[in-house]
Amino acid sequence: DSMSATASGGVGPAPAPEESYLSPLSTRYASQAMRRLFSEAHRIGLWRELWIALAKAQRELGLPIRAEQIAALERTRAEVPFARARALEAELRHDVMAHVHAWGEQAPEARGILHLGATSCFVTDNADLLILRSGLDLLERQAVEIVRRLAAFAREHRSVPTLGLTHYQPAQATTVGKRACLWIQDLLHDLEDLSHARGMIRFRGVKGTTGTQASFLELFHGDHAKVRELDRRVTAAFGFEKSFAVTGQTYPRQLDFRVGQALSSLAQSAHKFAVDLRLSSGRRELEEPFEKHQIGSSAMPWKRNPMRSERICALARFVMSSLDNLAQTAAQQWFERTLDDSANRRIVLSEMFLGSDALLQLYQNVSGGLVVHRAVVERNLREELPFLASEALLMAAVEAGADRQDAHEALRLHARAASEAIHRGEPNPLAQRLAADPAFGPIAGQLTRLLDPQRFVGRAPEQVDEFLAEEVEPLLARSRHLAPTAAEIRV
Repeated sequence: DSMSATASGGVGPAPAPEESYLSPLSTRYASQAMRRLFSEAHRIGLWRELWIALAKAQRELGLPIRAEQIAALERTRAEVPFARARALEAELRHDVMAHVHAWGEQAPEARGILHLGATSCFVTDNADLLILRSGLDLLERQAVEIVRRLAAFAREHRSVPTLGLTHYQPAQATTVGKRACLWIQDLLHDLEDLSHARGMIRFRGVKGTTGTQASFLELFHGDHAKVRELDRRVTAAFGFEKSFAVTGQTYPRQLDFRVGQALSSLAQSAHKFAVDLRLSSGRRELEEPFEKHQIGSSAMPWKRNPMRSERICALARFVMSSLDNLAQTAAQQWFERTLDDSANRRIVLSEMFLGSDALLQLYQNVSGGLVVHRAVVERNLREELPFLASEALLMAAVEAGADRQDAHEALRLHARAASEAIHRGEPNPLAQRLAADPAFGPIAGQLTRLLDPQRFVGRAPEQVDEFLAEEVEPLLARSRHLAPTAAEIRV
């Protein structure tokens, strides 16, 4: 029920790394911690822990398993003969049984009780659930660290006015810090999704070939209570409060989709941040960290391309597009299980987690070193501010005694002329034109005050303060137990 994909009948010398395909997520992008989590060594180590836990619980519940047999398993648990297992897999065409036989050769006294009554999914599925749980924990730590860094950025720039953009066109002013709060809010919702997905993970437990526990009921001579207790004990041994009440041969594959949804959401949030930064970089307002010897372009030495933000978008696109694979797998399971889930789950789950890890590594690095070019931010805002302030200028002129209709018509004509000047590449002349127009004579001396950018950011600075105090700081306080993570950027 867990066929091997090995095609060769033997095991030859391993090719040099450059002569064989290796996932870029392993060689270039993902962190050591996430790569280790999805490594073969870690996976098979979990299989062995599961086999030991099963044997221990079976012995405690009365099966004829000797203490020295369990001791033999514990003594050899860390010495996994991977080369021997690969050779056996080529012969047996079954990865789990290859490791059962390999361990049986290491601990012959325990060979007869190893994998007793179990199906392959006892180790493969339960190990996957343990890995998924740990993977979500790692992503949570990374996301919290990004929130921490963006919160500091938002606080520092809470009242720095910047041009707001809707439809990528000039709109009302906002502040740099308020814009950062939009990025943070997405991450807060992602953290809720990660927590929910983690809470959805139950252990598969000890369920047998089609989920009926028939083999274990046979071992315990029809004692249903002992079979239930066996399931409970093995589940508790791995820190789960619950196992799935019913399963087929596998745990429900919709769980993979629910976990994948949380990863997709993280990727969406990171992509939105990175796109905003890339667009801001093109406007020369914000910039990602740029190292002293970093090369932006092989042909154009002056360029400072937002390479890390672009890579975030590339990785996020991959993670988001992978979610459909998990949906198809969940939908395509027949009755108690089919094996068409195996090959793609080996690929998509690990790659989605490594991809998510990689983009969060980049997000963490970039968010901790954002550069704000305040002079450019102010210049870009002031270039549009006379247009944005039109209504305020009109109201001030009327209040100072100007005729409303005359002032409105003058403003309309000057705005059109100013737009034409801008299209000719000239600076925005609207303020100067208004100052010279008799219709706005009553406020000519007030234009500098009336065009102060701080007048047009509304409650943005206060919203930053309130958002950080009411939503961000409580989360960071609850997350104090999570050790800060250091971003690993290798390329």
